Amino acid sequence: LLFQSFSILRSIMKAITLQGSIDIVTEFFKYGIHNILYQRGIYEPEQFERAKVYGLTLMTVCDKDLNTYIEKLIGYFKNWLQEKTVKKVVLVLSSRNTHEVVERWEFDVFCDKDADENSVSSKSEQSVTNEIRAIIRQITASVTFLPVIEEPCVFEMLIHTDKNVIVPDTWEESDAKEIKAGKEDMKLFSFSTDLHEVHPAVQYKTM
Repeated sequence: LLFQSFSILRSIMKAITLQGSIDIVTEFFKYGIHNILYQRGIYEPEQFERAKVYGLTLMTVCDKDLNTYIEKLIGYFKNWLQEKTVKKVVLVLSSRNTHEVVERWEFDVFCDKDADENSVSSKSEQSVTNEIRAIIRQITASVTFLPVIEEPCVFEMLIHTDKNVIVPDTWEESDAKEIKAGKEDMKLFSFSTDLHEVHPAVQYKTM
């Protein structure tokens, strides 16, 4: 009986709360963006360094200015996630010279609107980590099925939110940044904390 009580207590202590779920989703986007930028060759390899995350070795941005910019984007995302106003995040890769969109990494985000500070997930953190690890591995393996990007590209991050969200002056309305020519879509694995769900997909130019 004493052992059972201790086991239940440990389970409660490790349960994922609403804030914990927000932190998990935010961290996923941070490392997901780093991994996509490296795997798709958007920046030079020298601007990345190795890091151990989710039990995997990932390449993360070490360039100070670029890292500051990404952290700022992630900060806005986390604020809107806390307000439960985020619907979708799109990482757009486009030609530096022609501005033509060549890839769109789309992440549909679902929030439990009824969740509050007392809400607790029924899933363990380890099970969620396993789901995230599977997605990260798919991103890493993307070079085997996505077309080679042969021209210099830049990235933009679009965040789709509820209409009534307050947007800072540094952000502005954007078009959908769609791929205009032939395109293909591929869904990736998804993950859920019970309090949030993330469903990724990649759309790429074929012509």
